[in-house]
Amino acid sequence: QVQLVESGGGLVQAGGSLKLSCVVSGSIYTIGAMRWYRQAPGKQRELVASIISDGATNYADSVKGRFTISRDNVKNTVYLQMDSLRPDDTGHYYCGADISIRRYSAYIEHWGQGTQVTVAS
Repeated sequence: QVQLVESGGGLVQAGGSLKLSCVVSGSIYTIGAMRWYRQAPGKQRELVASIISDGATNYADSVKGRFTISRDNVKNTVYLQMDSLRPDDTGHYYCGADISIRRYSAYIEHWGQGTQVTVAS
């Protein structure tokens, strides 16, 4: 009914850059906040960055100054520009979005299946 599909992951050398994209489709009335998460084996899931509908952003301390989250409300897409990548940025990255499917319905967060980011040392 609602789908989130990430793309843009891959293998990159330390110090390099990647840009992730996440497209939201399906039965949507409005989209609220959008987020990027990451998780590596043996580590807790981490909220990397979030952006609300007016464009205000928040970042985890570990990525502040290196990553930039943005959104295109016409394309229902959220992006994560990742610069100065380090090996400890390696993980599975996935997006989330608060979505209401009809007028006056509650916002519910949906997630995609993610894309792998590997940073070589």
